[in-house]
Amino acid sequence: MEAAARELLASDPDVIVTQEFMIFAMQSLKTAKPVVFGFSGDPVEGKLVQSWPHPGGNFTGMSYLALELVGKRIELLKEWLPQTRRVAILARPQHPGEHLERKASEAVVGKLGIELSYFPYHSQPSVPGTLGELETAFRAIVQDGCDALVIFPDSVMYEISGRIAQFALDAKLPSVSGWSTFARKGCLMTYGPNVRDLYRSLARYVDRILRGAAPAELPIEIPTKFYLAINLNTAKALGLAVPDKLLALADEVIE
Repeated sequence: MEAAARELLASDPDVIVTQEFMIFAMQSLKTAKPVVFGFSGDPVEGKLVQSWPHPGGNFTGMSYLALELVGKRIELLKEWLPQTRRVAILARPQHPGEHLERKASEAVVGKLGIELSYFPYHSQPSVPGTLGELETAFRAIVQDGCDALVIFPDSVMYEISGRIAQFALDAKLPSVSGWSTFARKGCLMTYGPNVRDLYRSLARYVDRILRGAAPAELPIEIPTKFYLAINLNTAKALGLAVPDKLLALADEVIE
């Protein structure tokens, strides 16, 4: 990533627009160029900015960490499948803001009268031999008697989303996550920001910076529109009928 970042900086851009790991590569090189990011985590906890309203440096952009959506996903799952009693959460602890998502989940399951089991995945799929930890988590989820799976979305979890979706299908577990791409990979349902639209929104930051605005004074924004995707093929494979209410609400039905 640092090699790619050096190559990008060598082109002498006026503004850099980037995401996830490349953000940290830019930060490690201590570039003074304005950097506009799309980031799935908490940019303050990730030490990219000083605060959400006043970033304070040359980095700013959008975060799609919307904590209220964590609970909403579980609520939608419970509404569809009222027999749900124990939910497994599969998450990557290194992801900035992950503990806040976990806390929000715990608050919601308490209100819904269901239990929660937490399964961390520390490894990175690009490192040879580390996917064994993922298989260990899969076995533990089954052994724990969980009857639904919630995946906290980040770029690493997206890389392995197809593998997670296949596990959930094989284990007969309804699965939900936050980005529609997870549903397209085979998860039952997703509810969260429209990531494609968020990246389009970054153009507003670029425009303001090119007009003279300082990144330090451009607040970090969060999503305001949300996207519900349902994978009908997965529902059929699990023997689940999709409620008419959810079908009416869905922005995308994958067949």
